[in-house]
Formats: sequence, C-alpha cells, structure tokens
Amino acid sequence: MTRRRATFTGFTAILLWALLALFTIGSAPVPPFLLNAICFAIGGGIGLVWTLATGQAAALARVSPKVYLFGTVGLFGYHFLYFTAFRLAPAAETGLIAYLWPLFIVLLSGLLPGERLQRAHIVGALIAFAGAAVIVLGREGGETNILGLILAFGCAVTWAVYSVASRFLGQVPTVAVTVYCLATAALSLLAHLALEETRWPETALGWAATLSLGIGPVGIAFFTWDIGMKKGDIQMLGVASYAAPLLSTLALVAAGIAPPSLTLLVAAILVAGGAALAARASAKRTQA
Repeated sequence: MTRRRATFTGFTAILLWALLALFTIGSAPVPPFLLNAICFAIGGGIGLVWTLATGQAAALARVSPKVYLFGTVGLFGYHFLYFTAFRLAPAAETGLIAYLWPLFIVLLSGLLPGERLQRAHIVGALIAFAGAAVIVLGREGGETNILGLILAFGCAVTWAVYSVASRFLGQVPTVAVTVYCLATAALSLLAHLALEETRWPETALGWAATLSLGIGPVGIAFFTWDIGMKKGDIQMLGVASYAAPLLSTLALVAAGIAPPSLTLLVAAILVAGGAALAARASAKRTQA
C-alpha cells in the first residue's frame, strides 16, 4: 500500500469519528462503559469476520502477547481516562485538553525513523488546534475539577503514544486490532459492572445508534486508523484529526440537534487553514 493511500485510509477514521457525538447522543441512556463494551464487541466481531474471510487467523497466533497488551492498554486506557475525566469534570476545558492528542501526534512523530517534522507541521497543528478550541470552548460545561483535567491530559498522551508507537509495529497485521477491541470490550464490561447501573437503549432508534457506533466510530475506524499510522503520513493525519470536532458539530447541525453559528465558520477556517499548511509541508517533503 502506498503512503498516499494509507493516509487516505487513515483519514476515513477521522470521518467516522465525526459521527461519534451524533450516535452517542442517540444511544442514550446507555452508560459510557456499557456502551463501550457493546461497541467494541461489535467492532471486534467485524474484525473477526474480516480475519476469517481473508484467511489471516493464523497471523493472530503469531502476534506477541506484548503487542496485544500494548493495543489493549491504548484502546481501553484512552477510553477509561476519557470517560472518567468527564465524570469528574464535565467542562469545556476538559474536552479541550483531551483533544491535545493530534498535536502530540504531530510532535512525537518527529522522533520516528525516516520522519522529518517541519515548522509548518507544528504551526499547522497549532492553527487547527485553535479551530478545535473554538468548537470545544463554545460548548456548555460544568465546574472544572483538577483531577479531571489531569486525567484528560493523560488520555491525550495515551492516544498519541498509542498512535505514533504503532509505526514501530508495522510488521504486525492490522487484524490484530480485532484482539485489541475484544479485550477492550471485556475490560469495559468489568468497569461497567463495578461502576455503573445497567441501562439499555429504549427505542429502535437507540439500538440503531448503538449498532452504528460499534460498526463505524468504535469499530472500523480503529482498523483504518491503524493502517494510517503504520504506513501513512503521520503529521498530516495528526493535523487533519482536528477536523473531527468540527465535522462532529456539523453533523449535529445537520441532524437539527445543534444550531449553525458564526463560531462554526471561524472554526472551519482555522481547521482548514491548519490542515492545508500541513498538507503543503508534506507535499514539499514528498517532492524533495
């Protein structure tokens, strides 16, 4: 697979994550960890079907247990920290700190062999981050809690490290994400049983939203993201990730859940500008 195709494949994960808020709202009143367990079980099931259909089952047995531990810690660790942070501090600041991970991906990518981080990548990431900040800080939130902010920072670091470190696992087949998902589903179920009251979707639409989450944003997206991180342009994908909160808000507007505003226009300009700057830097590096 070419670098450009892998980058495009990784970008589909960002498009799918843009539907995360819409489907999550539709899945109410399912509590977070139970929703996590259901969705990752669906995502893992899809991965299992893909693995068997492509004859890659034997490849799973050759993957090191350390790799499976790494992937599970990445997926479950991020979501556990994310949900816990918002339980403690459901504030706009918490969401903004949690969304530092694309910037961290851009910065950490400079440590990878064969990668060269340019000033335009950093500037583009900061501009796009400003666009995401406009979106996140414009949302309503609750009181800030210092522990919640620390956990939010931890989840940003966790996802950035998981994403960038995946480049060192280029020889590990993407079907290994199947095991990551199934293990995360099991751990999420345990967290649910320990911390939450069981509540299921109450309508057919709620079940449809839950299933859609498991198929797309909390399913296929992790497989395509793995391909993008291992073989694509990491800096470009990191900056492009800031389109997710913008596209997510646009999806809510299209569904009639959120109103259109000048804030959206400003955020769109910043995110598009930052991504364009990073894309230009990547294009120049490719031509050099």
